[in-house]
Amino acid sequence: MTWRPAVRVVCVDDRHRVLLMCWRDPADGHLVWEPPGGGIEDGESPIDTARRELTEETGLPGSAVRERAVPVHRHIQWNGRLYDGEEEFFLAVFDETPAIGREGLTDYESEWLVEHAWFPWKELPEGVEPPELLDALSRLAPAGPWAT
Repeated sequence: MTWRPAVRVVCVDDRHRVLLMCWRDPADGHLVWEPPGGGIEDGESPIDTARRELTEETGLPGSAVRERAVPVHRHIQWNGRLYDGEEEFFLAVFDETPAIGREGLTDYESEWLVEHAWFPWKELPEGVEPPELLDALSRLAPAGPWAT
């Protein structure tokens, strides 16, 4: 098993929809829906990574990412490797549904990214990663309609 320090950003719009990215695994072609995010670079804090990754992967302002994070265990197969460990999940809330851009993606990310989509929190796609995404959202925003 492999692990790398990483973060995710759960983005919520004014209609309580969650932004997810659909990636095609380059090793076997399976699709993974997950919040924007990525690996923490040397010397970078988790919050700085969350803000950078949100902007790179979506074009959304990193300043929308709130300071508070919750740990979420990830166990996922990607690109021929099994990743197992905790990632910090952050929250970003938008007053409307912002347009998503792809300009900040690397060449390989552009190749692997199938689409971005906003999903009603009650209708997340099959196979969403992590499966406990709504629990993480409830811990990040306990006053929201998704609170358990």
